[in-house]
Amino acid sequence: MFLTITTTGTPERPATDLGFLLHKHPEKSQAFSTSYGKAHVLYPEADDERCTAALLLEVDAVALVRRGKGKGRGGAPDAALAQYVNDRPYAASSLLAVALSGVFSSAMRGVCGARPDLPAQARPLRIEVPALPARGGPGLVRGLFEPLGWAVTAEPVPLDVRFPEWGDSRYVRLVLESEALTLAEALRHLYVLLPVLDDAKHYWVAADEVDKLLRAGEGWLPDHPEQKVITSRYLSRRWSLTREAMERLELVRLAEADDSEVEDIDNAVEAEGETEEKPTPLAVLRRDAIIAALKASGAARVLDLGCGQGQLVQALLKDPAFTEIVGVDVSMRALTIAGRRLKLDRMGERQAARVKLFQSSLAYTDKRLGGYDAAVLSEVIEHLDLPRLPALEYAVFGAARPRTVLVTTPNVEYNVRWESLPAGHVRHGDHRFEWTREEFRAWAAAVAERHGYGVEFVPVGPDDPEVGPPTQMAVFSMKSSVNEEKEAKAA
Repeated sequence: MFLTITTTGTPERPATDLGFLLHKHPEKSQAFSTSYGKAHVLYPEADDERCTAALLLEVDAVALVRRGKGKGRGGAPDAALAQYVNDRPYAASSLLAVALSGVFSSAMRGVCGARPDLPAQARPLRIEVPALPARGGPGLVRGLFEPLGWAVTAEPVPLDVRFPEWGDSRYVRLVLESEALTLAEALRHLYVLLPVLDDAKHYWVAADEVDKLLRAGEGWLPDHPEQKVITSRYLSRRWSLTREAMERLELVRLAEADDSEVEDIDNAVEAEGETEEKPTPLAVLRRDAIIAALKASGAARVLDLGCGQGQLVQALLKDPAFTEIVGVDVSMRALTIAGRRLKLDRMGERQAARVKLFQSSLAYTDKRLGGYDAAVLSEVIEHLDLPRLPALEYAVFGAARPRTVLVTTPNVEYNVRWESLPAGHVRHGDHRFEWTREEFRAWAAAVAERHGYGVEFVPVGPDDPEVGPPTQMAVFSMKSSVNEEKEAKAA
């Protein structure tokens, strides 16, 4: 997958200014990880008179299949039928658009710290895309780019040059030329229109895509004659999102025509914005799910194992049902921050009696952890090397033995829904592993069997029908027979 951006210049305004705008030095070849492969930026030519920057995207075909390409809504229909034989590694699509936004993000925003004067300057630009899917043909290509000030060459690619009678394919060789556009405008045009022409996206289209479209379309989309086609295709023909985008674009158009602000055109916008529900952060959803499971278990005395900076401890303290909360972490720095967060030095005597923080390693047994109703391991196990999990298992389930144990961990299958996460990468640099739902369930079931617990699984966050929730939670409950035996021994 390949795209070139060429500009010309003079000794007074050298073409190599393109390097400042793109934040990529012409004398270097650079590589960047993207969601589905590696992007390379290089300069085939770079002097005062002419400079060309090339973006080459090497698509990881294995990652493309493993991460659900074409299986969900928004995937290309041909890829859904033929995961292993398709045009995704070769033809410009949303994969290339995402690479553009990631590799040239500052250029797309019109930011250049070294030369602040450059982004606002129009310059000669020539953009070439050798293979572009064009569902709608060359006519649609021209209809999308020409109103934006581009001279367009959309040369159809034959199905097979040896058999001209077969006709043309749905691909074109695209050349765009302009003297009146800035580089930021050009990149935003490509970011929106490449997936529009392909009429498919390689990732799930969520509500935040409306905001992405309006940001990239600022200044040109509200008055574009093909606005409806662009909006519908960019949002994968999701009617609710398309309608929302069209309504917001109309407000922008009316405000520009009246030389006023959007808020002045629709006085309800600000009020609606204040009451509009924003997506709840996953960390909050996770804490809410943990607290709900603890309350359902009837736990009053709770261990937060691997408490970090004390967010869960702080939330538990707000509920009087939890009479004793203990935060445990191996990091003294984290415990110090947790103490500041909880304001332990200013806490009232009654409240202070409910909370303790102490240092301990979950790889070793600790007598202080015994006798509690419940223990929480929230986003902890994935930070341990796999060979150390048995030690943690024994310390918690074999030695401490709370009646209830809650374990949450990332669901690696859901990672495909995060556009910004490079292929093959885990969510956090310190994660030693991330499990699929099947892997997590197998581990949890084996732990429960070995230590006399039953286990149930609870999704945390939006439960995607294809890849599951972003976080998976196991709720371990000690079997009643084990409880009775333990109580009898104590008596």
